[in-house]
Amino acid sequence: MSDSAFSAAHGSSPDDVLAAAVEQARAAAVETAGDAAVVGDHLGVTAEVLASDGDPSLGTVVTHSFAAALPGYVGWHWAVTLARVPGDDAVTLDEVVLLPGDAALLAPAWVPWHERLRPGDLTVGDVLPSTEDDPRLVPSYLADDDSAEDPAGRVVAEEIGIGRERVLSVEGRHEAAERWREGDFGPRSAMARHAPGPCATCGFYLPLAGSLRLSLGACANGYSPADGHVVAADYGCGAHSQATLERTDGDPAEVTRTARYDTADFDVI
Repeated sequence: MSDSAFSAAHGSSPDDVLAAAVEQARAAAVETAGDAAVVGDHLGVTAEVLASDGDPSLGTVVTHSFAAALPGYVGWHWAVTLARVPGDDAVTLDEVVLLPGDAALLAPAWVPWHERLRPGDLTVGDVLPSTEDDPRLVPSYLADDDSAEDPAGRVVAEEIGIGRERVLSVEGRHEAAERWREGDFGPRSAMARHAPGPCATCGFYLPLAGSLRLSLGACANGYSPADGHVVAADYGCGAHSQATLERTDGDPAEVTRTARYDTADFDVI
């Protein structure tokens, strides 16, 4: 029932007069549904008890439940709420609603659009505005990762108004670095595990600027699957600049690295 003075009380006994008004409740459900075939068996009646601070003159209220035989509404039921005033046997219809039961199939809880977005959702013509309180961004004057910038040039840019208003925050950099390292071009990928060497030792590796320089960079090898992507310094692929082909008379070519390691002082298992 919509009146906040009442609440469902499954352990309370419903009013006898209202509990007996099953057919009146069914008729109300059929009228609302528009088809008697979609109003099924009577499932029971529940007393709606008056709140402790409610007005007794509001009378007694019950809710009759009927199975819903609607396509796509498995587990739902019709809830018909009836009421009567004290000392009067006249039954009044309060409302008829369709409600889900415990086994009903429900739509997922609504989530704001900015929380529903996933990588790849943005298409041509779409605009994704950032919020003022986006934790990934801070005002440029608060940036603490500008070691790769020319301080003098930055001052000039700010004076003539061409500097960026916001830059990545510490949280934004950490989030991006973690996402890139856990992606297809991170050290745990299958390609990296079978590579002849890490990107950090590759001539096609372009380190990023600032605090990410030691751990991330971009690949500039057009033959690499990572070309044009941000890669982890410890990622690697078969297109490593130090990978060469060695041929031995009569033997097929073997992919190797020009770098060599001295293993004389320890056992190789």
